[in-house]
Amino acid sequence: METDIKNEVVEVRPQVLECDVVRFQNNKEKWVAFVGLLDGRPYEIFTGLQDEEEGIMLPKSVTKGKIIKAVNPDGSKRYDFQFENKRGYKTTVEGLSEKFNPEYWNYAKLISGVLRYRMPIEHVIKLVASLSLTDESINTWKQGVERALKKYVPGTNDADADDEA
Repeated sequence: METDIKNEVVEVRPQVLECDVVRFQNNKEKWVAFVGLLDGRPYEIFTGLQDEEEGIMLPKSVTKGKIIKAVNPDGSKRYDFQFENKRGYKTTVEGLSEKFNPEYWNYAKLISGVLRYRMPIEHVIKLVASLSLTDESINTWKQGVERALKKYVPGTNDADADDEA
């Protein structure tokens, strides 16, 4: 069990979270997941198709970064992804919350809520797997979310998660 990880619920999201970038391919489509981490544990997830038109094309070397909560002038909130390139310059992709299909965004908000309240990752994966979704594209998305979260299950490693997905 997770004995050395803090199990306290953090209801107020920190302004900046460390982030892992997980890329995966399903049905010849390229997907990306941004997994916000708190104390090394998944706290939130943003995911969808990689799409040049929407600006979610990252260098393949980018595997980590930060998710920053920003407040727009009108008071609405958005989430930005920031990473450092090989030369140390920061690049920010603004509006992760606006970049992906709204249906995926709603499911991701639900999953993020469960993660924030510290449901064990194994149970989150089972929850995602149990979602009954009729659209083939969103089933592909669901498989990607499961794959992105498997790497955080205690006792597994990235290679195990990749083999199972």
